[in-house]
Amino acid sequence: MTTSPVRPAWTAVLCWLTVLLEGYDLVALGATIPTLLKSGHLGFTAAGATAVATVSLIGVAVGAACLGPLTDRFGRRVLLIGSVLLFSLFTLLTPLAPNVATFGVFRFAAGLGLGACMPVALTVMSENLSARQRASASTLTMTGYHVGAVLTSVLALSAKEDWHLLFYGGGIAGLVTVPLMWWKLPESAAYLAARETADRVGIRDLLGARFRRISIAVWTGSFMGLLLVYGLNTWLPQLMRTAGYPISTSITLLLVLNVGAVLGLVLAGTIADRFGIRPIARIWFGAGAVLLAALSLKIGNAFLLNTVVLLTGVFVFSAQVLIYGYVAQAFPAQARGTALGLTSAVGRLGSILGPFVTGALVTAGVAYPWGFYFFAIVAALGLGAVMLLRGESRTEERLAPVSAG
Repeated sequence: MTTSPVRPAWTAVLCWLTVLLEGYDLVALGATIPTLLKSGHLGFTAAGATAVATVSLIGVAVGAACLGPLTDRFGRRVLLIGSVLLFSLFTLLTPLAPNVATFGVFRFAAGLGLGACMPVALTVMSENLSARQRASASTLTMTGYHVGAVLTSVLALSAKEDWHLLFYGGGIAGLVTVPLMWWKLPESAAYLAARETADRVGIRDLLGARFRRISIAVWTGSFMGLLLVYGLNTWLPQLMRTAGYPISTSITLLLVLNVGAVLGLVLAGTIADRFGIRPIARIWFGAGAVLLAALSLKIGNAFLLNTVVLLTGVFVFSAQVLIYGYVAQAFPAQARGTALGLTSAVGRLGSILGPFVTGALVTAGVAYPWGFYFFAIVAALGLGAVMLLRGESRTEERLAPVSAG
């Protein structure tokens, strides 16, 4: 099963599609909220919409923390398929919610499945390729996230007031993917081999002497990285408007930022596979800090402004994904699902805090330039976290599992 030349290609495609669902879902909710508020559907208010959006992200964090680690006990294949199924069913149910509270419950449940999807998909991809390709395994898989976001944006423009079509579309796409995964997705050979070892690693072990340093470093880096990604994606247009740029320019810059993100993911993975994940992650976070600080300056030249924003997307959005690649390479197979799940879960806390803090700065009327100062400091803290990481080859040797017997 694991030696078939067709299966690795199918594994890559199915993992990419799984991550695409998360990008799709993020924009689906964001595109739906204005229509829900305008129509007053179910009595939605701004406070209710904020609560639903927050509980959805909390569900994703809980799913990553609780379901991701189960892959080290029960296998990658069954957990990935189950997570997609859970997300799909509750996404289909969301438009049928009879009230705001139930709407939130459905979103939380969908988030549980969605939260496990990305770390498990990254685990499967990293184990589908050689150790020298694990940076690319993470970054190329994560391009699906941005493709999903763009796809939903296009569908949202077509759906207009028919917001429920976005949820039906996401749920149906997931349900179609499930039988395909059951048919074509093999169990990870690394997981099957790790089951034969006597060395078992649990969540508590990640904060023990053996793993503590690397765990704290990658959790901190992931937190800072996702804080930047969600904070910028949520508030960049408003930050640029506050800086005095026209609204058309501000919205266009968000597109430029995400184009840079896709370019950065491809570039970062390719370079990191050649020169090592740790040094490239340091460069990426450092460059991100400098570019974010530069955006605090009013740039009058349109070409220069677009170039700076494009480069910001290149470095900021892929810096955090490089951490996933490092985790996949540094931790042994029997701890990899747990490590990636918790790294993703802690990062999700940053994804909640980032938009909140930036929104508070906007409300206080100091979003420009302090919003960019804040983001630059966050990137610098991310750099500090990756400075604590050891070289991949030494780390992997130090963390190598003990074989049975």
